[in-house]
Amino acid sequence: MKFIDEAVIQAIAGKGGDGSASFRREKFIPRGGPDGGDGGHGGSIFAIADRNINTLVDYRFARMHRAKKGENGRGADRYGKGAEDIVLRMPVGTVITNIATGEIIADLKQHQQKALLAKGGAGGIGNLHFKSSTNRAPRQFTFGEPGQEFDLKLELKVLADVGLLGMPNAGKSTLIRAVSAARPKVADYPFTTLHPNLGMVRVDQNRSFVMADIPGLIEGAAEGAGLGHRFLKHLVRTRLLLHLVDVAPLDESIDPVREAKAIVKELRKYDESLYEKPRWLVLNKTDVLPADEREKICKKLIRSLGWKGKSFIISALTGEGCKELTYAIMEHLEQESGEPDVDVSGD
Repeated sequence: MKFIDEAVIQAIAGKGGDGSASFRREKFIPRGGPDGGDGGHGGSIFAIADRNINTLVDYRFARMHRAKKGENGRGADRYGKGAEDIVLRMPVGTVITNIATGEIIADLKQHQQKALLAKGGAGGIGNLHFKSSTNRAPRQFTFGEPGQEFDLKLELKVLADVGLLGMPNAGKSTLIRAVSAARPKVADYPFTTLHPNLGMVRVDQNRSFVMADIPGLIEGAAEGAGLGHRFLKHLVRTRLLLHLVDVAPLDESIDPVREAKAIVKELRKYDESLYEKPRWLVLNKTDVLPADEREKICKKLIRSLGWKGKSFIISALTGEGCKELTYAIMEHLEQESGEPDVDVSGD
């Protein structure tokens, strides 16, 4: 299924049915009095979060959602039937915004969370309600109220505990394959990952966390370069970021230190709150380095970055260091204090 994380829809609730102006007409009852019933309410439109859905693709093509109007009231004290509501099932993590006002109508963070998008109109009142001692033959009735109508923006922000950050080909997809059951595509060319991937990392039988892999960032991403800027929003809800750095790029002209600092700058340009999140440095692809020089090269890179926070040396391909990393992440999530770690300044 194609991954779609944004859509615009129109939600049109149903109009309420009109009230009825009717009088009782039966044999031997010449002046039966008013008996016009009320109109039924119009259908409302709701959104409900469903953890079994992971894309907004259905709403990219089905943009208009219109509920039916309520039935009109009728004579003999018969009330109109209310219209059925429409329920739109959306992925957990969907943010629904009123385009006209910019107001967030709902943020669907939990499975089965329900939110009203557009309320159906109330039904009109029949002349039955207008009778009194001074007005025994009322002809008044009211029309049904119109339903609400909104243009809405749907934006999916995946729910994950840990987000992977890095340049294309830093090994993010390989890492998520190594520590979870997720199977994103892995290849030796940039931007193999075209949309976010989620993986459940199970540390032991009762302890687990969710990891998110997004397309790699490049310099200028905050201004729209590359693919990663479109998906940075999926890291907003994460509690920890892992900054993966390729310590042995195939292209010898690539400087891992310069690229790592460039990523941090792009992160800050995009969203200051995202920049302030706890961030750990993960040096990947160490299996390519000579075994006797591996530790020396990694320490030199960490010094060059001016990194004073937590750092890990791994090989996602061979699995070396991955188990220690996942246990450290689990411990951090369990004991999270909310204070960000010291990060690369990017200066």
